[in-house]
Amino acid sequence: MEKIKILDYPLERPLTLRERIVEFVKDSVIKGRLKPGERVPEHEIAESLGISRTPIREAFRQLESEGFITVAPRKGAIVSPITPKDVEDFYAIKSLLEGYAAREACKKFTEKEIKRLKSLNQQMTRCAGNNDVKEFFKLDNQFHETFLRACGNDKLCTIAHQIVQQFERFRITALSLPGRMHASVRQHEEIISAFIEEDQERVEMLVRENAHLSAEFLIKEISKGKGPDENHRYA
Repeated sequence: MEKIKILDYPLERPLTLRERIVEFVKDSVIKGRLKPGERVPEHEIAESLGISRTPIREAFRQLESEGFITVAPRKGAIVSPITPKDVEDFYAIKSLLEGYAAREACKKFTEKEIKRLKSLNQQMTRCAGNNDVKEFFKLDNQFHETFLRACGNDKLCTIAHQIVQQFERFRITALSLPGRMHASVRQHEEIISAFIEEDQERVEMLVRENAHLSAEFLIKEISKGKGPDENHRYA
């Protein structure tokens, strides 16, 4: 791995020390500077920042909970692999939960929520044009959160949030693949139309298809033999 330069890592807003470490490692994984199975250099990060290991280990706990790394006794933190089975399992669960939530939300969706979806998708269109994966990911979360909240099932929302957070890396990596952001925008347009038409069955089907297409993109990339982290240096 190239020499750690975490102090020069560009920040969009003031972050805590733990957040800086988390963002740096995530970016390194997505862009391929840290590859699956490679050890995350805890000592170099601590030395670069002139800090103790405590905030680094706090950051590592978050990264592990989001699926980016695995912390093993006597081995330290290593970048977690992405397997087709893991991808299939995650997106199968995501599609079921969010599809049901969208169907239920469709019964009570308001004009205000439809306007919010349209606004978010317009912003995502610009992000896709600029290849801004990080901002697109944030907006995509808000898009899905809109109908999750509207479904009125708090327990479903809690479970969906836990699952999605645990596999955040899969979603960011899938969105980073060529063409995926633009495809997602087109799918969102269809989802919005289904909400406008109050077509419960169609909106559920489209939300589920949205998840399945992300899985297809990611599994296809993994199946090339090298995996997404080695095939692309994402911007």
